[in-house]
Amino acid sequence: MTATDATTPWASRGAQALATLHARELRRFVDVWRRADAAELALPETDDPSYASRETLLVHVAACAAGYLVWIQEQRGLAPPDLDRRPDPEGFGRRVDGYVDEVLAAWDVHLRDLTEADSDRPAYETRWGVPYCIDAMLEHAVMHPLRHRHQLERLLGEDAGG
Repeated sequence: MTATDATTPWASRGAQALATLHARELRRFVDVWRRADAAELALPETDDPSYASRETLLVHVAACAAGYLVWIQEQRGLAPPDLDRRPDPEGFGRRVDGYVDEVLAAWDVHLRDLTEADSDRPAYETRWGVPYCIDAMLEHAVMHPLRHRHQLERLLGEDAGG
């Protein structure tokens, strides 16, 4: 796959829309995470290692964005982008913007040629054992940071919707 510039049209408007929504939701999550961190918000006790600290939660959400792209490229039989899938949580809040910029730039480069036919092919097994087609993975990628943002907003008392 060759790199594309920002003026190269996407092969699939659906994939472009989902990538745009994913980028928006990922950045919104980071903004809410910063409020939670500034408030020294205590996360609920759980055995889930993603919730060991606020920074491990931040790493979880940001690294999943890289992981979704890697998975999509693997299912397409293409070389995955060289992205750090396990950033060090220590001080990650200070580095997250650069990491997110890098991951989202890779989404933009690697998914521009994704076609509707690629997106709707039969499902592939995810790393968590659930079959997804690529389109469903793109939708999952939109919802993942949104769900975690919602959790933080509720814990911060910012969720007016209950």
